[in-house]
Formats: sequence, structure tokens, C-alpha cells
Amino acid sequence: MRYAVIGFALGVWAAQQYSALPAAQFLLCGALIWTLIAAAGLLCGARLSARSKWVLVGVLACSAGLLWASGRAYWRLADALPMQWEGRDLVVTGVIAELPQTLGDGLRFVFEIESAAAPLPRRVLLSWYADRRSQEPPPTVRAGERWQLMLRLKRPHGLSNPHGFDYEAWLLGRNLRATGYVRHSAANRRLADAVGQPMLYVHRLRESVRERFAKVLGERPHTGILTALAIGDQRAITPEQWEVFRRTGVNHLVAISGLHVSLIALCAGGLVGWLWRRVPSLMLYLPLPRARLLAALLAAMAYALLAGMGIPVQRALLMLAVAVAAMLSGRDLAASRVLALVLLAVLVVDPWAVLSAGFWLSFAAVGVIMLTLGGRLQTLAGWRAALRVQLAITLALAPALLVLFQGFSLVSPLANAWAIPLVSFVITPLVLLAVLVPLEAPLYLAHGAAELMMAGLGRLAAQDLAMWQQAAPPAVAVAAACAGVLWLLLPRGTPAPAAGLLAVAPLLIWTPSRPPEGAFVATVLDVGQGQAVHVQTARHDLLIDAGPAFGPLSDAGQRVVLPYLRAAGVSRLDRLVLTHGDADHAGGARAIVEGIPVSVVMSNQIILPAAAGVVRPCRAKDAWVWDGVHFRVLHPPAEDSGLRGDNDRACVLRIEAAGAAMLVASDIEKGAERVLLTHWAGELASEILVAPHHGSRSSSTPALVQAVRPREVLYSVGYLNPFGHPHPQVWARWAASGARNWRTDSQGALRVTVGAPGVAVEAERERRPRYWHGR
Repeated sequence: MRYAVIGFALGVWAAQQYSALPAAQFLLCGALIWTLIAAAGLLCGARLSARSKWVLVGVLACSAGLLWASGRAYWRLADALPMQWEGRDLVVTGVIAELPQTLGDGLRFVFEIESAAAPLPRRVLLSWYADRRSQEPPPTVRAGERWQLMLRLKRPHGLSNPHGFDYEAWLLGRNLRATGYVRHSAANRRLADAVGQPMLYVHRLRESVRERFAKVLGERPHTGILTALAIGDQRAITPEQWEVFRRTGVNHLVAISGLHVSLIALCAGGLVGWLWRRVPSLMLYLPLPRARLLAALLAAMAYALLAGMGIPVQRALLMLAVAVAAMLSGRDLAASRVLALVLLAVLVVDPWAVLSAGFWLSFAAVGVIMLTLGGRLQTLAGWRAALRVQLAITLALAPALLVLFQGFSLVSPLANAWAIPLVSFVITPLVLLAVLVPLEAPLYLAHGAAELMMAGLGRLAAQDLAMWQQAAPPAVAVAAACAGVLWLLLPRGTPAPAAGLLAVAPLLIWTPSRPPEGAFVATVLDVGQGQAVHVQTARHDLLIDAGPAFGPLSDAGQRVVLPYLRAAGVSRLDRLVLTHGDADHAGGARAIVEGIPVSVVMSNQIILPAAAGVVRPCRAKDAWVWDGVHFRVLHPPAEDSGLRGDNDRACVLRIEAAGAAMLVASDIEKGAERVLLTHWAGELASEILVAPHHGSRSSSTPALVQAVRPREVLYSVGYLNPFGHPHPQVWARWAASGARNWRTDSQGALRVTVGAPGVAVEAERERRPRYWHGR
């Protein structure tokens, strides 16, 4: 059975690697062939050898997973927004389906569409912002309300960068088939205060708990942590707190999952056991073991409902339900069989779980616990068992954490030893008591305990050696490290433990290759409507711009650029060039200078914090050479050129190596282009051009096209951006000159390699396509 479940899981995983789904008729034929082979296997099974049976079971299980995941994908993708309805005003009626999220001056919520004049998907993710003219905030919306709204929708779309977060996969896994925003209109009105759906009443209850916590605790700093532990809403936890959790490896303590669900189940089972022992007559109706198991499952279900039944919570509840069912069956099932049944149940319900980091980490952690505590002659207990388990989990999950997040916490065992008892036995019980009983004291006590916990975690997070960070490792090194870790976790007496250490070592010492001397690699990151370009030479790293601000709480520097730099193995920027002060180019600058050491910042218009290091202006004729690669600033001129707009005073940089050049033109428009042509007409020719002002029709004049004559033109633009960039006339003008056009919104991050072999451009979405991209 375990072998078959692993085969099914491999099939599900393989289906999620499709660049495009197979045609429906192939899937139907595959299902028919699978049925025939399975029937033949049942009829002829007695005649097959043991090896043939293993092969047959493996093939059938793997193909079953492949067919199941593919069929589910077809079914889910069928609920799509037709392209002709993107960006159009649509009046729809529907229900606020989940807990709304406050976003600075706006809201975000899941909306289930009930009726519309167009063929729209059922579940969409909406934002509702304050009116730009009047600054009037959106009205208060609550889960379960029915509204009529005017919307503008677009198909699921996310940023696509190397080792970046796949937002489109996240939307697909949660069955959110379009995103958009609410237009300010007289058509927007509340139709009903509550809709009679049980889960919506649960969300109303969750919302009331969140409001009561906020009212009682006010502006206290750890209110968000208590809210997350009570109802699973983590959105009030600050970025600074998340950074402490990341550096100490305790993120799992504030994300309701197996630990919390199991804790509630154990408490409920223990309470029922206490009651049954004191009222013996209850055993006549239900035996004690069954009563404890059923109470544990019911309590876990209630807590999962209160937590909103998110994907991780559903997974934890499924794990517990399968384990309880196995114990209630009366059969003595091995723990590994129970884990296999849980894996099967999770993947049948949610075949997209394999795309989630939490899926891999949770199953790996449970497997490590089983391996650490089982199969030994002497079983440890108490603090010794807890210490062994925590050390084993830290060691075993290191390869996965390096792949997923390019780092792991070195202080995780200490941090968890400090935080787990506080969260499990103090904070969470007090929080749940405050949910059940309308008293304020438990909340104040829980917040005091949270302050104590965060003080200890903060000290650990502040240590320079709290985190091990390195570039994303290759698959071969990860596979070898996983095998080495498994060997190290085997019981004492296993021969040659040093072999396990040798297998892990390459993972920890691996560094990515860099361009050779006299060459460079430039990556135009997909940051939406903005710009961030990373340029790497043999021993130096340059960042041109830092991407846009996404809102009051996040920006491209924090969400895109820094994770990309960590994955690329960049631990220091030798230079940061902020071409001008517009938010789409400098919105992430603060996050960059606070998140990674920067030796020199070149900027004319940006005021940065002290962490920025040396700051110098960006002026024409500034030049330097790194590793045989020549960098020259062509604009703005040092003298007054009469240009007044921020765009026309932006820095323009030309990078040359191996006889080829790349021109990064920032947001210059026609006036700055005339100045460039006046001073540098003979030096503008470049094989690669990052298009001026994202392809706006106020730039890319015919004279500039004639002077640059590029082979490749790259546009850093956002999907369905409101400016219409790149403008069709500009696109056609560069194409008519013989250039090949590239754009980040449809092709993802663009990687340019310039060296002795020549010039090459590679797009992230074309390098790593997935069937849900653009769907």
C-alpha cells in the first residue's frame, strides 16, 4: 500500500510539471487503457511473479496520480475568465466568501459571483481601494454579505522570476480564477447582511473574534500573533515580526497547522478521558478509547473551522482524521501506513498541494519524528526526546529550506525550545479561553506571554550567525544531501555515519557560477509596472533600480529583488544605481539598502537611510571598469541642460563587454533623447536596449531608434498596466528597425548574457513553463 501511495504521489507531482495539459481525448484514452490494464491485472494477478506485480502496481499507481491531477486541472481551468472580458466594467452580484483583509486604505476579499451579464468564474479575489479623488475609504464589508458591485477583472497573473513565488499556482490551488478591483460606482450596494450558508456564519464568527481582540488589545504590538493563533488570520503580523520568525525558524508556530490542531485534539481527548473516569456510567454508552478519539477529532474540526479551513489547516485535519479512523478500525496499523493514507487523502482532495512548501515541510517533519522516535531498543522520553526530535527536524529540513527559501535558521533548536512550550501550554490555551469566554484577562495574559516569547526570539534573531544563507542549490546536491541526512538519522550503530556528512557537505559549500572575465549577465526582473535590473560580472554585482512600491506594506525590493539576490548567491551589492525618484523605479530602494549591504549608491533624487553607505550623484561621463566590463553613465549631463521633469533627468547607463553593449534608458522621454543624441550620437549603438519609459509613446523617437539600432529590445511592464505600455506604435517602430521585442509581463524575467560567444536572451516563462501560466 505504501509503495502504491508513493507512486500515486509521483504521478500527481509529474502532472504539475506539465508545460501544457494533454488534449482531453488523450486523457480519456489514458483512463480507458488504465481501466483495462487494472482489470487484466486483477484477473491474471495470481500468474504474475512478485517482481511483475510490483512493476504493475507502480505503473498503475503513478498513472492514476497523473490522470487524477490532470483531470482535476481540466475541471478547474474550465472555470475561466474569457480574455475579451478582461479590463471591462462588469456589474455582478455575489457574496463575500471569506474573512476580508484590511490593506492600508483599502480591502481585499474573496468574492463568490452568483450572477453576472458575462461568463465569469465563480470565485475571484478582489481589492477595494479608497477613491483617488475624494480619498473616501471603501465601506465596511463583512463575510457572508451579498453585494452588487462594479468590477474590473483580469485573468490570474503573477510575477515570474528565477526561484520566485508562483502567485498563479497559489491562486489555482485556492480556486481563485480571476483577480480584480471594485470600481467606484453608484451601482455598488449591499443587498443582504447575511447569506444562509454555514461556512459564511463561521467567517462572521471569526470576524467578530478578530474585532474583539483588536478592541481589547488596541495598538499592542503582538495582537496580530494572538489573532493568528485564534482564527488563522496572519495578516496583522508585521513584517518585522515575520523576519524574527524566519531567522529563528519558528514560522510554523503562528501558522495554524499540525502542531496546533494536534494540541487541541490532545487537550480535548484528555478532558474527555478525565470526565469518563469520574463518571463510569458513560463507559456503558461509549468506551473510553473511542470517546477520547471522537472528542479529539470533533475538537480539531471545531478549531479548524475557527481557523477558516485554509489549505494547511485542511491538510492537518485530514492527517488527524485518517489517524483517528485507523485507530477506530481496531487494526494495528504501522505509523508509516497511516502517514501513507494521509498522503493519499491530501492529494486526492488537493492535487496542487505538491506545489506548496508547507506540504513538503509538514510531511517531512512527521516522517523525521517517526524515524527519530521509532525503531529503537531504548525509547527516549521527556526533554531528551523533544531535544532529539528538534535537532533531527532542523537537520532533516535544511536541504528543503535551502531549496525553498535559500536559508535555514541555525538557532532553530534553541528558539523552538523557548517558544514551543509558551505557545503550546500558555499562549494558545489563553487565546482559546478568550474566544470561548468573553473575558479580557486571558487576552492580557496571552499578550504578556507573547511579549516574553518575542523578547527571547528577538535576542536570538539579532545574532549575526542566526541564519545560514546561500544560493539556491542544484537538484543533484539536494538529492545527495537528503540521502546523507537520512543516513545520519538512522539508529545508532548504522555503519559509516561520516558518509552522511560527506553527502551533505557539497550542499553547504556549493556556490553558483558567475560570468567569466570580460562578460556579464543582466537580468531584467519581472517587477510589474516598474524596473529592476541586476547586472553581474565575474566578481561584482550592480542593481539598476529597485522596482515599484506595491502598497503601504510591501514593495518589489522586499518581495522580488531581495529573494532573487539571495537565490543568486549575492551577499553584497557593489553598486546600486537609482535612475530617478519615481515610485516604480525607487519604491523598493529602502528595503534593498536595509536588506543587503550596498557599497555605493548612485542617485540624484532619492533620500535614503543611513544604511545606504556611500551615496554619490549619477552624472554623465562617470565611468568604471569591473572585470573587463565597461560601465558608462551617458545622462543626465553635469551642466544644466534645461530638462526639468524627473523622467528626463533620469540616469542612462551603457554597459559594454566583448564587443557588445546594453543600454538601460530608464524613463527618459523625447527631450532627454535629444540631449543624448547631441552628446553621444556615436556611442549609443547597442545590441540590447531596455526600452525608454517602458515603451511609452512619449519616448523612443525615430532618431533614437536609428542611433541605437538594437537587436533585442526589452520592456519592463506590468500586466494590463493602465498606461498601455508598451505602446503599439513604439513596439512596431523597434520591430521595423529589425529588433526583436521582449516583455516581462508575458515572458517573465529576461536574462541577457553578453560574452565571447555573443549575445543571448532567455525568458523565465519560456524556460520554465507551466500549464496554469496565463490561465
